[in-house]
Amino acid sequence: MTITTPPINTPPVGGQVIGLAHYASRALLESVLARSGTTFNQSVALRAVSDNGGTVERDWLVGRLTGALKIEEPAARATVDEMTARKLLEEPTAERVSLTDSGRELFEGIRTAGNEIAARLYADIPAEDLATAGRVLTLVTERANAELAGA
Repeated sequence: MTITTPPINTPPVGGQVIGLAHYASRALLESVLARSGTTFNQSVALRAVSDNGGTVERDWLVGRLTGALKIEEPAARATVDEMTARKLLEEPTAERVSLTDSGRELFEGIRTAGNEIAARLYADIPAEDLATAGRVLTLVTERANAELAGA
């Protein structure tokens, strides 16, 4: 007797599918972050500062966090304050924050672990499929942000 496996019903892309993928991959990253006592919001801030030369305007970073994470300004400011208290960021002036050596080292560890996770998750997915998914998700993000701005 032959047993056949029913076909996998692949749902069309939508908020639920995107959300499930986000939360599953984020859970992997959260396990990396937990080892260093770093929150997801802090990791986003570390990336933002690192990707912009290591020193940014404090208000720009707060705006980046509120925009990217869809959090309120007080929560974003608290994240920056926590990072300063942990000596991941320093304040060369009242208006600017910079990565410290320990902040840079922490971020490099997070980036490396995140890249390893991504390599496993995206392995064997054709480049053209990834490019299409990237374009679609970027468009969905732009549309959602436009609606939020108009709300």
